[in-house]
Amino acid sequence: MEDQSESHGKYLVTGATGKVGGSAVRQLLDAGHSNVRALVRDPARARLPAGVEVVRGDLSDPASLDAALDGVTRVLLVWPTLQADDAAPEAVARITRDARRVVYLSAMGAEASSDANPVAASHGRLEQLIRGSGAEWTFVRGGGFAGNDLGWADEIRAEGVVREAFPGWKRSLVHEADLAAVALRALTTDDHVGAAYEVTGPENLDQADRVRIISEVTGLPLRFEPLSVEEAREGYREWLPPEVVEDTLRYMAEATREPEPVTTAVAEVTGRPALTYRRWVADHVADFLPDPRATGSTARG
Repeated sequence: MEDQSESHGKYLVTGATGKVGGSAVRQLLDAGHSNVRALVRDPARARLPAGVEVVRGDLSDPASLDAALDGVTRVLLVWPTLQADDAAPEAVARITRDARRVVYLSAMGAEASSDANPVAASHGRLEQLIRGSGAEWTFVRGGGFAGNDLGWADEIRAEGVVREAFPGWKRSLVHEADLAAVALRALTTDDHVGAAYEVTGPENLDQADRVRIISEVTGLPLRFEPLSVEEAREGYREWLPPEVVEDTLRYMAEATREPEPVTTAVAEVTGRPALTYRRWVADHVADFLPDPRATGSTARG
């Protein structure tokens, strides 16, 4: 049943300046909740809507969380995966010391806790900590996040091309607004305690499909160019630890052979269909278009 009162204390959203956390904050405010607090590392740089209380804190530093957690009983936990995992036991213990409910933005595959997918393994460890905390919990296990395709934006603006390995890897990418909507049902109602939802978009699309849709929606003439595995390895080594690079490539090869499933969790929890990838692109057109302030180049300055 929907909780219409404010008597249970404040809602805390972590990762509030990110895609899912930011959408969750906006949806809470749009629903009329006035008791919304956002955890951010740098309040001076945070761009959040009026009506949300912004408090400084860093999940990698559990001692910094006290002010953000004061008076909070329900937390939407968006974790900085792989970046703060050493602090996870202490951070979860601190969060659940007062908060009686944690809705955790997890990932599909987390329950298997396999080291073959380092991101899923990280989420699995967080799930175990939350289960063992004694707090009420709900896990929102996202499939591929559509927002990760914003990583293509620089190439699109500069060259009109997307280069990736494993061109046949089909993903059921989910809009961040859908992840936030499912999470907020679990946060603000009592109907989803103890549930773990696998949340995806409504269709499977490979990388070339997605580039085609971006081209159609933005009107930009784009093309997709497949990379070899070795070329992808060299690119990943620029920003991932070596052991994570190999695990990531192995996972991508396995996922290419077995595409991600398409689930109905969004419809089941929210009562409406999941948003399409085309809708996601339409909501992010400006991120792919050349910056009008740039001169002499299509790349952002």
